[in-house]
Order: sequence, then structure tokens, then C-alpha cells
Amino acid sequence: MMFDSLHFTPFSALAGGALIGLAASVMVVANGRIAGISGLLGSLLERNDSAWGEKALFILGLLAAPVLWALFHEWPAIEFKTGPLGLIVAGLCVGIGTRYGSGCTSGHGVCGISRLSPRSIVATLSFMFSGFVTVYILRHVLGF
Repeated sequence: MMFDSLHFTPFSALAGGALIGLAASVMVVANGRIAGISGLLGSLLERNDSAWGEKALFILGLLAAPVLWALFHEWPAIEFKTGPLGLIVAGLCVGIGTRYGSGCTSGHGVCGISRLSPRSIVATLSFMFSGFVTVYILRHVLGF
């Protein structure tokens, strides 16, 4: 793997990370809720939730952000190294994993680690390790 210094964008990456941290912080400080995307999305299916509206607005903001980006910049090229079946299997694996892990990388990785939650630290290490092993096996052992 080579480092592409021509397309390295540290300032936009830093700004994006700061905005994610700010959104997660506001969510916790304003109403004591963790900004875990899988939890927020899952709770949207439960219409009897008293905070349904704010959760819907948070998810709507996630969906609106790329649209706003497109008003000022060209869409980046998206390239998948797999077909539709691979994407479906990957999506199912992520969905099942977030249910078994009681959250996703945003809940555990961003919010949990910042609260020094041991459970979130272990979960994030597990996510990362599993991802590293999967990529290694697919690319270097199986040749995909």
C-alpha cells in the first residue's frame, strides 16, 4: 500500500472529525444520549419513543451532509472491489455485529472511548482487529 500525498487532505479530515466529535458531544450534553448511529437508527423503528423526533433529525442530518457537500464540491469517485452480493453480505455482517456488540463504531469508538468505557474500548478493539484480519485474509490469502 502506498501513501498518496497528492490527495492527502488533513484539514478536511480534521474538520470532519471535529464535527463528528462536536455532534456527539452536543448529543450527550444536551440530552444525555449517546450518538451511536445503529442505536439511533434502530430506535427509529419504535414509534412510541418520546425522543423519536430528535433521533430522526440526527439521522436526517447524516443523510443531508453529502447533499450539502455536493453543492460546493464534486462528488468523490466511489469504487467497490466487490459486487452486489458482497455488499449485501458485508451489510448483514455489520448489522448482526452491531446487535451482538450492543452498538457500532460511532457509539463505542467515538462516544464510548471518550467516556473511557472499558466495554467500548474492548468492543472497538474487537471491531478493528476483526476488520484487519478480514482484509488480510481476503486480500493476501484468498487474493480478492
